[in-house]
Amino acid sequence: MPGMIQVNGSHNAGLHAGVPKSGRAAMIASNTLAQQVHPFDARGIAKRFRHAAIFGALDALQPGETMRFVNDHDPLPLLAQLLQRYGDALDIQYRQREPGAIVIDFVVCTAASADEAENCGCCGSCG
Repeated sequence: MPGMIQVNGSHNAGLHAGVPKSGRAAMIASNTLAQQVHPFDARGIAKRFRHAAIFGALDALQPGETMRFVNDHDPLPLLAQLLQRYGDALDIQYRQREPGAIVIDFVVCTAASADEAENCGCCGSCG
C-alpha cells in the first residue's frame, strides 16, 4: 500500500552500537514497548468472530503499544464500541481511509483516566 510504514523487519539495526551487550537488553526492553506495532488484518477473520478477536487483541496490548488494523471497509460501528469500551485509554488514528482500503492504528495509552490522558506518554493525541 502506498504511504504505509513497513511493520515487518527490524528498524533497530545499529541503534545500540557501542553499548555493551549487558546494557543492550535493558535499553531494548525500555525503548521497544512504545515502538511496537502489531499488525491485525481483519479481512482474514470470519465476520462473526471479528469484533471478539479485535477486543481480545487490544486487551492483550500493553500501554504504549499499537495495533495496526487493516480492513476492507470503514468499521464505524466497531469504533463506537471501542470508544464505549476503552474511552480515552485508546487512541484511534486513521493511517489510510479509502474505499476498500482502511488502515487504522489503535494506540493503547498509559493513562487510566481522561484527566491523565494529556500526559499518557503514548502519542500525545489522547487528550
